[in-house]
Amino acid sequence: MRLAHTEENSRALLSGEGRRHVRMRERRVERTLTALLCGMLLATPAVAQAPIPDFSGHWGKNSVDPGLPPSGPGPVTNTTHSFYMRIGDDKAPILKPQAAEAVREAAAISKTGENFPTPSNQCWPMAPPNIWRSMGFEIVQQRDVVTLLFDVDQFVRRVRIGGKHPDYLTPSWFGDSIGHYEGDTLVIDTVGIRPGRYSMVDNYGSPQTESLHVVERIRLIDGAAAKASALAAERLSGRVEVDMGGASVDEAYTGMGLQVVFTVDDPNVFTMPWSAQVTYRRALGGWEERVCADNPHNFISGKDADVPRAEKPDF
Repeated sequence: MRLAHTEENSRALLSGEGRRHVRMRERRVERTLTALLCGMLLATPAVAQAPIPDFSGHWGKNSVDPGLPPSGPGPVTNTTHSFYMRIGDDKAPILKPQAAEAVREAAAISKTGENFPTPSNQCWPMAPPNIWRSMGFEIVQQRDVVTLLFDVDQFVRRVRIGGKHPDYLTPSWFGDSIGHYEGDTLVIDTVGIRPGRYSMVDNYGSPQTESLHVVERIRLIDGAAAKASALAAERLSGRVEVDMGGASVDEAYTGMGLQVVFTVDDPNVFTMPWSAQVTYRRALGGWEERVCADNPHNFISGKDADVPRAEKPDF
């Protein structure tokens, strides 16, 4: 017979015997919950963290321009396909009218046999993505930062791993770069790139403004694919021989190559975002010092600049 809930029964539950039964029930519930939790943990497979790809080593190439992307809008290309005559395609659909005019003005100078002013020949910093004209570079990977070392004037870029761009950013030559890994790919997001007197996005005079946003994706690729991609870039814009600054690529090396696919977005200059890819292969030899120094000699035309010079020594 079930007893009705009365004040007497309540007092009985609060007695020593009632409290003992309550504690016993609580312990049984705790043991049951603990067993369930342990079972869930044992049944859940451990999630393995993907290893960080190793990009170390000396990488080199023999083309100044990047190659075309696998798909979608690409960069301004050299209509002559020659390293020695650089005429950009001013009809490229990515160019806004003002940018197309800048490319035409640069081409007009190039047609005379002279060099139009660029960050490279004026010894100015080359911002991304133009920095990828560099023939050789290395990557130093640490947990919190990745350092990109370029053989052009020993330029250095530092990429913070994780985090976000500052809310208030002071523009700089190489901008503010943050990165993260997506599987086998290092993704770098760069904003806050400072425009300068000779700043340009490519090798044909396309302007650079404060709205420039560059995303780079770096990964290792199959060696045969890297060779094919590098040769395609040379056919597109001309091959740069070693004595003209090209890299000593190790043709006997059959291992992985390294590819950088970058996307450029600057609504002040371009009608749409566009992409390009740069492919590097293993390079021979050690790190070379390549310093851009003011020089009156034009190594393309073979002429000297018209600067004042003394007919005879003053003393």
